[in-house]
Amino acid sequence: MSFNASDPSGAGGPAGDVSTIAAMGAHALPVVTTIVMRDTAEIFDQHVIDADVVAEQARSILEDVTISGWKVGFLGSAEGVSAVAEILSDYPDVPLVAYLPNLSWIEEDAQQAYHDAFRELVLPQTEVLVGSHQTLTDFLLPDWDSERPASPRELAVAAAEHGAAYVLVTSVVLPPGKGGADQFLDNVLASAQGAITGEKFERFEVAFVGAGDTLAAALAALLASGAELHAAVGEALTFLDQSLDAGFRPGMGNVVPDRFFWALPPAEEGEGGEAPADAPSAASDDNDNPPKGPRHVH
Repeated sequence: MSFNASDPSGAGGPAGDVSTIAAMGAHALPVVTTIVMRDTAEIFDQHVIDADVVAEQARSILEDVTISGWKVGFLGSAEGVSAVAEILSDYPDVPLVAYLPNLSWIEEDAQQAYHDAFRELVLPQTEVLVGSHQTLTDFLLPDWDSERPASPRELAVAAAEHGAAYVLVTSVVLPPGKGGADQFLDNVLASAQGAITGEKFERFEVAFVGAGDTLAAALAALLASGAELHAAVGEALTFLDQSLDAGFRPGMGNVVPDRFFWALPPAEEGEGGEAPADAPSAASDDNDNPPKGPRHVH
């Protein structure tokens, strides 16, 4: 079951979750938590759905269908967080993957209330918390003032203090002097004991929308199918990389992942099967750089 905000661009939200979960061979049960006004470039506003309505959506289908995994995205408000957390608590043995997006577009007081509720009510039930390095640092270590970026392990320690077992940190900048520091961003699964696994993605000058939702939904679907965490993270990261590599720009904004890249027929020679030289392979939802050229559109 996926809890997420509507996204009319189809890049993230229930549309993105359904596509990703289906591509991983599972069946999605999408619950809409808030209605977001956005395009492929930016978010303008939201209309929060009453928390009781969110809960009723979930309870109605949970009385009929047995679930094997949770994916939590943006829940709209602190009240929405509370309603969803109460549902999650009734199924303590079902693995939960929680994605924390960048919420800088929300007013500061509402953002703080949301983060406080998420930290108190959702993290204690979370198996894997997914987010970009900057977003997780701001959330888990708001008083971090060192010139050195927080390590994935330090973020995992902070998450563990609130009950989350693991963090999957994306867009980790490699330290100067390390191989590929200027060319790659790291993605690391870590626990409080240290880094466990990960994969480097090539750094590009193009922005994506829906990358974090895609990664979290893929991981949730794999865990729901019974995959071991280490293997599931590797497969989810590979799936994200390939989805973004096949991504397309449907509008004037950012690139959208193509979760069904594997279903496309091979391009005929001379029909533009090659991606442009500056085409991206993977990047973070928090990348504020404007896209620098069209992608191949399927």
